Amino acid sequence: MTSRSYRDAVDCLNSLQSNAATLEAVRASGGRLSEFAIPEMIEYLQRIGHNLNQLNVIHITGTKGKGSTSAFVDSLLRTAHPEWKVGLYTSPHLVAVRERIRVGGAPLSEDVFTKYFFEVWDRLKANTKTAHPQTPIMPGYFRFLTLLAYHTFLDLKVRTYAWKLTNIVPKPIVTGITALGIDHVNVLGKTLREIAWQKGGIFKKGVPALTVEQPEDALEVLKGQAIELELGRLFVPAMHRVSETSAGLSGSHQYQNATLAVHLAKRFLTAQTSESYEAELPAILAEGLQKTKWPGRCQTVFDPARSRVTWFLDGAHTRESLDCCMDWFVSPDTVLRAKETTLGRTRVLIFNCTNGRSGGDFLGGMLAKATEKLKALAEDLDAKVLFDRVIFCANVTYANGGFKGDLTTKAIATDDLAQLKTQNELASAWLSLVPLFPKEHVHVLPSIEHAVNVVNDLGTDQEVDVLVAGSLHLVGGLIEVAGLSDVAL
Repeated sequence: MTSRSYRDAVDCLNSLQSNAATLEAVRASGGRLSEFAIPEMIEYLQRIGHNLNQLNVIHITGTKGKGSTSAFVDSLLRTAHPEWKVGLYTSPHLVAVRERIRVGGAPLSEDVFTKYFFEVWDRLKANTKTAHPQTPIMPGYFRFLTLLAYHTFLDLKVRTYAWKLTNIVPKPIVTGITALGIDHVNVLGKTLREIAWQKGGIFKKGVPALTVEQPEDALEVLKGQAIELELGRLFVPAMHRVSETSAGLSGSHQYQNATLAVHLAKRFLTAQTSESYEAELPAILAEGLQKTKWPGRCQTVFDPARSRVTWFLDGAHTRESLDCCMDWFVSPDTVLRAKETTLGRTRVLIFNCTNGRSGGDFLGGMLAKATEKLKALAEDLDAKVLFDRVIFCANVTYANGGFKGDLTTKAIATDDLAQLKTQNELASAWLSLVPLFPKEHVHVLPSIEHAVNVVNDLGTDQEVDVLVAGSLHLVGGLIEVAGLSDVAL
């Protein structure tokens, strides 16, 4: 048999992506087209020969903060028990799809990913008998990766797993729900109570359930589900000690995620080892928080090749997460930089958002939050002068219109991409919000490489600060194109 490469695996995986029209149909249905997701996933698992009850899972869901919380949990467990083989399954990835499946804190190597990918692929291709007539022979992109994570973790004999998303685990060790945001209510066309009910589906009878502070309606639903499953009270931990230590990830919003992660880890460790973790924040767990890394979220990167360029990377893609982004970005240091006009310092915003989201609302919210933060810092500075240039670019990786294999997406509508519809709408919204902003300093560009070239063209005789936000796909593509992988990932 001809040897199959990592690129072959990525190409096969990309063939399972849904196109923009399919995603829009799911969105319009309010998710009803996915009602068979769980039984179909169970069927896929059976076809590749696995039993769900073989896993020791910490199951985490929510609408924001679940990736960061999972990363905290992963670091906490590995720090508390370095001898354990700990797995982490999350999404999306930034640069390489291998990032979604981690063992011991590291993404799978290309060779290991390829090996397990084709084991799952070949089993599904060989066993095409389905129990339900509506079940496709091959799963979609995300479902396949979920199967791959199960298969990989089981074969590598990973002891424990921090698991983001996918409600098919029959009996996790402990479950946690991060913040439920109103933005996802607007995107999915569901009420906050409906979102809470859906996310509360990870609760299982006899399994401890934790959450963070939630809007009253959402918390009422979650408490009701906990009572129905005879879980007793739904545990909502306070932040106290966590907010007094270094959480490893920047941004004050991470204290909530870190607090939830600490309590999830404590419950899990007690259940697995009978060790006592009565202190609010044991020293070993404080160390685990400090060691946590989660690239592309409120991350400052000093460019190794462009010595005068500093990148501020945050994949924030909802109104609420963009508020957190600006709360982080508009710091006393940023304000000082904004005042440094004599040194020729330039500040750039590179932004994109998913088609269908309200880009104008996002940009307006960012400016409003920046103004609020400046007032809190007692600075008489207009938020509109925080940037000298703004760039709205598509998430296409390269200037030739191609994607890095791992970053290929079929989710962008062809006509939107050809006309840069979303990016032009963002530019119009910006000029409406900041009417005195120089039009020649607003760039609408077809690729991330074009955006990086604009930064390169600013020269080497000035300091350049670049905030990249609005999309994790944008941040990942920029890390790839700008050559930041060694320092950012």
